[in-house]
Amino acid sequence: ALLALAASSVEAIERQAVTTVKPLLVTALDQGEAHGVLVGQAAQYIAQTFKSTAPIEIDVKTVQALGEPGCKRLAVTTSQEGVVDFNREKRDTKPARLAFTYQFNYCRDGRTPQTKDASL
Repeated sequence: ALLALAASSVEAIERQAVTTVKPLLVTALDQGEAHGVLVGQAAQYIAQTFKSTAPIEIDVKTVQALGEPGCKRLAVTTSQEGVVDFNREKRDTKPARLAFTYQFNYCRDGRTPQTKDASL
């Protein structure tokens, strides 16, 4: 449900060009969410790997505040149109929009505390 919601709700959002996800993490700490598009060497590498030159969109949302000031649990969704994924037999599948979501704890100073350390 999270992936479908993310894909449908971000179509008209202005995206910040970033070479890493870090600026989006800091913005999400401050504003609750952030939206970007990956550019530079990382984007070129991903484009070659997944055979798509479509923009690589990154959406970061705050999941919840942690007990420690300046630290929150964040959800990061990376998505791209026209991705050619590979199945186990190494045959190409049809290009499609693929998205990957992961969560982790993040603090303004760059630490990624474990839940027990951040008193969730």
